[in-house]
Amino acid sequence: MAVQENTPSKGEASGVAEAAPLHVAIVMDGNGRWAKRRGLPRSLGHRAGADTLKRIVEAAPKLNIRWLTVFGFSTENWSRPAAEVAELMALPKRYFETDLARLEREGVRVRVIGSTQGLSRDLIKICREAEARTAGNDAFFLNVAFNYGGKADIVEAARRFAEEVAAGRAVPGDLTEAGFESLLATAGSPPPDLIVRPSGEQRLSNFMLWEAAYAEFVFQDVLWPDYSADHLKAAVAEFQTRNRRYGAVVPDDALAAG
Repeated sequence: MAVQENTPSKGEASGVAEAAPLHVAIVMDGNGRWAKRRGLPRSLGHRAGADTLKRIVEAAPKLNIRWLTVFGFSTENWSRPAAEVAELMALPKRYFETDLARLEREGVRVRVIGSTQGLSRDLIKICREAEARTAGNDAFFLNVAFNYGGKADIVEAARRFAEEVAAGRAVPGDLTEAGFESLLATAGSPPPDLIVRPSGEQRLSNFMLWEAAYAEFVFQDVLWPDYSADHLKAAVAEFQTRNRRYGAVVPDDALAAG
């Protein structure tokens, strides 16, 4: 799959993003607080969050979204209590065991992005199996960011290019933005048009730092296990009201300023 250019759509050319976002990225946040409010262990909040992911993956294509990237486990999450980390480590296995057949059948291509460092062999095997079984699909693209951090990904891309230079296969002047993007974990996906964070928090938390350069942000005050297709639809509707200029000036704005 070729890297997509960040080219404004027809609606965006006039300033307003009338079309649905091609790529939506979601920080799946609030599982622990959801469980705490119900007097439940945090582990049950994470399991409820996995069920929410199934609903949202089904809902996204109906909103004309073609790429969905979800943030499941960050490089910083290792600092959480061991029992919670173990539960988080089990989520991809639980998700793919219960939903992979449907994803495969419905044309969803799965890609797990992030570092394999610290992951068990079984977990890596399950993730690779999900990727292999859906590799030929192109109806919808699901990126699961697991053991992922935006800073770490940028550093890894820089290290890979430095190795090319050290081996004599490149010189520093060869590096371009497009070339650098091809070294990131998200290579092959267009940059996100819309980044959504439920739970009421308003920060990126080290998610898709390079790719977020011209993304629109929508923050919603709902915990991830309670997130629904209607919440996603509302986020898309908010996106469609935004004036996306990509650093340029929309002609009408220029006339008004003059």
